Order: sequence, then C-alpha cells, then structure tokens
Amino acid sequence: QPQLLESGGGLVQAGGSLTLSCAISGLQGYAMGWFRQAPGKEREFVAFISYSGLTTEYTDSAKGRFTVSRDNSQNMVYLRMNNLQPEDAAGYFCAAKPTYRNKMRVQDYVYWGQGTLVTVSL
Repeated sequence: QPQLLESGGGLVQAGGSLTLSCAISGLQGYAMGWFRQAPGKEREFVAFISYSGLTTEYTDSAKGRFTVSRDNSQNMVYLRMNNLQPEDAAGYFCAAKPTYRNKMRVQDYVYWGQGTLVTVSL
C-alpha cells in the first residue's frame, strides 16, 4: 500500500524558515509534488521534482525562496522554505505522480499524504 507521510510543519515568524519532509513508502519511480491549501481556498501547486531530481519546477511565489529536493536512497522528498510570509500559511501536502506531464495539476497526482500545517506569524 503506497503511503506518503509529511512532517516538519509548525509555527514560524515571518521571515523564518522551515523544511518539510515527505517519507515515501510502497512507491518507486514516481515524480513528486508539493501542494498547499489554505482555509477556504483551493489546493494549489507549490513545487515539483522528477524522480531523478534533475527537473524541478516552482510556482512563481515560491521561486527564489523554496527549494525542493529528494533522496531516493532514503525514500524522502523535502521542501526547504525560506523567508516565509503570512500568505504561505497553509496545510502542505506531498503527492506522487507517474509521469512528468501536467506537473501543476492536482488531478494528475495519484497518491497524497495527510498534510502538515505551516503557520506564519507576523
């Protein structure tokens, strides 16, 4: 049974940093994405990383602040978030998809974690 488990969320002051982790089990060869969802809003794409790690993609608001990475030997994917702002506060979810197409589409991701909450205070 494939499983994704996020961790690393928490409360941080504006301008601070967090690193989210996603532990992958029961999956091989999948590309991974990070998404976030704030209360009352739709789930939105944050970052993508191919299985090899050679291809990454970010939403515009994350470029220059967030870095996605992975360690396939440990079955882990990470999202390093710097200079966090109140608008970054949300539940963050990792997700897996078998292809590189439509990296930003929620519907194309097959497996999802339960999410980890990021809160940013002023």
